[in-house]
Amino acid sequence: MITQPQAAATPTPDPDEERRRIQTARLLAYRDDGPLVHVLSGRLGKGLPPVPATLAALLAVIAVTVTGLVQPGFTMLLPSLIVLLLVLPTAPRDHLGRFDWLTPPLLRAAEFLAMIVVGLAAGAPKWLLFVLVYVVGYHTYDTVYRTRQSIWPPAWVFYAGLGWELRLLIIGAGAAFGLVTPVLAVLTAYLFVLFAVESVTSWVRLDKASAQAAADAEQDLEQSPEDALEQAAGEAEKA
Repeated sequence: MITQPQAAATPTPDPDEERRRIQTARLLAYRDDGPLVHVLSGRLGKGLPPVPATLAALLAVIAVTVTGLVQPGFTMLLPSLIVLLLVLPTAPRDHLGRFDWLTPPLLRAAEFLAMIVVGLAAGAPKWLLFVLVYVVGYHTYDTVYRTRQSIWPPAWVFYAGLGWELRLLIIGAGAAFGLVTPVLAVLTAYLFVLFAVESVTSWVRLDKASAQAAADAEQDLEQSPEDALEQAAGEAEKA
């Protein structure tokens, strides 16, 4: 007897495994790693535990600030290099440890502190440093809010945003060569335009899609049973 072929059953994903995958993806997005981290992370093996290494980076930046090691010249690169050398090796980790959720806030604190320390030591305008911190902070908030709504920013935004590592290296290099103010101005303007335009266009696109879905649902509810039957018959004939 010839029977209708049965479709292969799709395996149901393990809920616990799916939860771990989403948790890892969220924490990696909150880190805001840039192109340099993505290029080098695959060559670092298992990597360092993220929380101890990131906390050590933050404390080390505080230490070089308190001891006055950040002076005009190439020592301006010291905070950036400390954060880079200690945090970069944590990128390959899965961030599923009990306290690994602390990694993104510790990393933001280390990045912001390094920016402020280098900028003030190099004589950058305080308002410009404030605007830069605000722009990066807004990008972080936007990423967190989106992922909690299961709306993920496109991967290219993290590459175009340069990541914490390239932002710190650019600021440190600008300060070392005595160009911190123009470097900060260009970097801030670039990031502001990038993050603001991408965020606004994404939310507008989402609102339009939601409005269209709501309109389609309302139209389906208003459609009479006879019209629905006629439309279904027409679609069946076309098929």
